[in-house]
Amino acid sequence: MTGRDGGADIGPIGENSPVVILVRPQLAENIGTTARAMANGGLFHLRLVAPRDGWPQERAWYASSGAHRILDAATVYSTVDEATADLHRVMATCPRPRHIVKTVMTARGAAAELRAIANRGLRSGLLFGPERAGLDNEDMARADTLIRYPLNPDFMSLNLAQAVLIMAYEWWMACDETPPQTLMTNETHVATKGELENFLGHLTRDLDDCGFLRNEQKRAGMIRNLRHLFQRGDVTEQELRTLHGVVTELSRGRKARQGGAA
Repeated sequence: MTGRDGGADIGPIGENSPVVILVRPQLAENIGTTARAMANGGLFHLRLVAPRDGWPQERAWYASSGAHRILDAATVYSTVDEATADLHRVMATCPRPRHIVKTVMTARGAAAELRAIANRGLRSGLLFGPERAGLDNEDMARADTLIRYPLNPDFMSLNLAQAVLIMAYEWWMACDETPPQTLMTNETHVATKGELENFLGHLTRDLDDCGFLRNEQKRAGMIRNLRHLFQRGDVTEQELRTLHGVVTELSRGRKARQGGAA
């Protein structure tokens, strides 16, 4: 069964995005979770080499969390040579050192290289081995470059989908322009300098009225401290409106108490 209702709209299929090639995958569920990992990072082309239980397998779609389009379009090959015949560059994940003379890159370095390959209009592929033992030497002999993940050397155990997700993430981040930090303001906006000055004027007047700034020698410094406090963070318009209300109510309460005492 190769089509499912309710699959997610996972976005445009990148023509030159790397092909993910699973070599002799064993469990259909792992193929499904691999498709999910691929969709997260913008990898949409999946090839299967000699899947143990055949293809298609219903369980893969159930495990994919909606990444059905990737599974629907997946193609099956008998050998790695067949699966890579139309590609220009092939990289293979290699969790353990092997007696092979090849260039080894980190996932991040490989992703940058894959972007450069795609920008030249060339097609590339990523080889991932079977769950139990990974790629063998014959598989890796077909690769131009090996990829090793710089993880804890005392515990480098990843399942198949995790290994694919790391490469998908690095592929996405290789051209992502999201700033490292942003302020989430929801439906309000960061207050302008004029709005902040208006509030500080309101606050200063009420602090003068209540006598808080009565020490003339310290007055200027205390006002500067308040200014620094509010300028240090990105105060929003909504927050300033709330603060205006707080100052106004405190002033009313003070005047009411003074009137009652009189």
